[in-house]
Amino acid sequence: MKNIILYTDGACSGNPGIGGWGCILEYKNNKKEFSGYEENTTNNRMELMAVIKGLQALKEPCNVNVYSDSAYVVNAFKEKWLESWQLNNWRTSNKKSVKNVDLWQALLDLMQIHKITWNKVKGHADNEYNNRCDFLATNEIAKFKQTKK
Repeated sequence: MKNIILYTDGACSGNPGIGGWGCILEYKNNKKEFSGYEENTTNNRMELMAVIKGLQALKEPCNVNVYSDSAYVVNAFKEKWLESWQLNNWRTSNKKSVKNVDLWQALLDLMQIHKITWNKVKGHADNEYNNRCDFLATNEIAKFKQTKK
């Protein structure tokens, strides 16, 4: 299996509001960027969407190191929140419905294909690729706002 690095970030102008996501796939010395937007969304949905879109771009099963500044995304796996939510019929520990179940399920499906290692990075700091993903995400929001003027 190929070893891939996936950097991701999501952004939102208003929460909910116009959202953007960006990701960078890296294999050996090759990098490919992806980005997109949604009109009415949340920051957490965009963080998840960045990971999903990056994984969907892979054409074969891979070992993927995902780097995200989203504690929501990374801790769902590292802290086993996702396992608990599924065991509790998509309910949180305080019995509330888990948000973004559609995206969590899509991500779980992709995890049946790829072997994923989750890595938390500090946002808006010195990580060049995280900063680039943030630019891609916020640029999508800016482009969308320009088309609506």
